[in-house]
Amino acid sequence: MLPAISEPRKEVSKYAPKMLTMHIDPSKIREVIGSGGKVIQKIVADTGAKIDINDDGSIFIAGVDAASCDAAKKCIDDIVFVPEVGALYYGRVVRLMTFGAFVELAPGKDGLVHISKLADHRIEKVEDACKVGDMMWVKVTDIDEKGRVNLSHKDAVKEIKAKEAAGERIK
Repeated sequence: MLPAISEPRKEVSKYAPKMLTMHIDPSKIREVIGSGGKVIQKIVADTGAKIDINDDGSIFIAGVDAASCDAAKKCIDDIVFVPEVGALYYGRVVRLMTFGAFVELAPGKDGLVHISKLADHRIEKVEDACKVGDMMWVKVTDIDEKGRVNLSHKDAVKEIKAKEAAGERIK
């Protein structure tokens, strides 16, 4: 064997099928599958990957290439995404109300930035600080018992400035 190949290859051939394994909270399995399997069937149809889900939350994703596996994994990650209190996110403003702006953290997951948390000074209207489609940094300040996410743009900007002053990189 040594004359044919002296050491293992660094990467698997691009023609070899790929497989990923991930683990999710078992209580989120219902969301990934969807009613009648609609969600999981859509992911399979869109990505071309084969997906197996076990009752313990283990998910096996197999595909003809890494791109299809990665696309399926991203879809599942987006479905089971849970924001962390204190974490910074870069999201798109999706809706304006008189009391604040809703910012999408991940597809289908958004939170409210109250008008008092949009800027470090008083603003009369939400439209003075942002408009639909704007991208902004937000910090998760609270998640209430109903799962509603409260965000602050003001706190996010302060934290980013502090990190930049300290020479840290923002992800």
